[in-house]
Amino acid sequence: MAEWTSVARQVVNPGEAIVFTENAIPCPYGLVLHREDSGAFLTKGIAMKPQPRRCCCMNPPVVNYQVSFGANVAVPEGETVGPITVAIAIDGNSLLGTEMEVTPAAVEEFTNISRCTPVGIWKGCCQTISVRNTSSIPITVENANIGIVQ
Repeated sequence: MAEWTSVARQVVNPGEAIVFTENAIPCPYGLVLHREDSGAFLTKGIAMKPQPRRCCCMNPPVVNYQVSFGANVAVPEGETVGPITVAIAIDGNSLLGTEMEVTPAAVEEFTNISRCTPVGIWKGCCQTISVRNTSSIPITVENANIGIVQ
């Protein structure tokens, strides 16, 4: 398992990725790479366990990762209260079923959001995983945590 965190508060604009600053547990196999002080995680489509030889229709074309995310989110001071939505994305495209939504009662009122989901990475390819602000307003994020395991 590989894990990254970002304890400090950050304001994330609509469409941008949440930035992770600390590598709590590095990936021991080099299958998940993180660009320092960014929200981009490059995952490699290489299976850790050998796959049995079967015909192509029996072998899935993806390597499965489990992505878990959690953070405290709020509407920043000076913004109008509205729904906060965040989603796990591959190559910048939000994955269906991973959007987390909360509507706080006031600005700077933090609520915890989290999601755990399987993510398929094409075999032999590299794809970028991120967690993006899909709201129409900026959001404040603190104590963000992401874990990626094959």
